[in-house]
Amino acid sequence: MDTNKRRRRHRSWPEALKREIVAATLVPGSSVSVVARRYDVNANQVFAWRRRYRGAATEPAGLQLMPVTVMPDQPVGAASAGASELIEIVLNGYRVRVGDGMKASTLRLVLDVLERR
Repeated sequence: MDTNKRRRRHRSWPEALKREIVAATLVPGSSVSVVARRYDVNANQVFAWRRRYRGAATEPAGLQLMPVTVMPDQPVGAASAGASELIEIVLNGYRVRVGDGMKASTLRLVLDVLERR
């Protein structure tokens, strides 16, 4: 086949997956090249996504670990102290309880990851 006729196919990456890949590179001790290989994407592309999302208003200031408490389900109607300050999101079998102190950008990142599962 003539080299002029050969075209490189560009992969289309879902927005949520791009953000997941970028988030994986922001974990302390992670390497862009290792993350890129894990997701089978060119490292230069990952760097471009990092630049794009770093400037976006929805980008978290930095990836941070958040404290998580796993608790047994409460019977319907049972209320705990401070329950009015929480919302509960059930997505793909996962239950996320969000307090009023969580940033919207952080919540979006968590929900994007859960949507892919």
